[in-house]
Amino acid sequence: MRIIRGRYQRRQIVAPNNLPVRPTTDMAKESLFNILENYMDFEEVTALDLFAGTGNISYELVSRGCPKVTAIDQDNGCVRFIRETANKLDMKELMVVRSDVFRFLANHKMKYDLIFADPPYDCQHYNELVRLVFDNELLNEDGMFVLEHDKYVHFEEHPHFMEQRHYGKVNFSFFAQTLYSEE
Repeated sequence: MRIIRGRYQRRQIVAPNNLPVRPTTDMAKESLFNILENYMDFEEVTALDLFAGTGNISYELVSRGCPKVTAIDQDNGCVRFIRETANKLDMKELMVVRSDVFRFLANHKMKYDLIFADPPYDCQHYNELVRLVFDNELLNEDGMFVLEHDKYVHFEEHPHFMEQRHYGKVNFSFFAQTLYSEE
């Protein structure tokens, strides 16, 4: 995996093969960040990366200037790898927390400008994840929640749903605390 843009641009990061992850592809990640750039200035964004895995999205956020990124994962190996990589790259903006994402969200009260979640595709609790983000009011007023999921999951009926995009096998659903108008 590589960091696409920012102060760590073109940096290659090689994750151990034994991590239980499915990193977001570079093509999908680049497309995601092209969309996000239309909505936010990363230098003013506090971000939460749920099911962080290798830290792929967290590194990109820090590289683009996010002053505070929190990465959450339950796997010891993933947490260790993200911490080691953040230390190697001197990413002081990145905090890593080992926790079950659902427990973390249920008990967490801080608000974010961007929340990204990439649960395992066989996750049976996508709706619970979305519910926890909005019921616990974890997004700032202009905040956005992006959920990566398989193609069989749809959220068009959710009141905070904005749009869904797909890139190969990768699907992103975008939700907003306050829906943006198409002006």
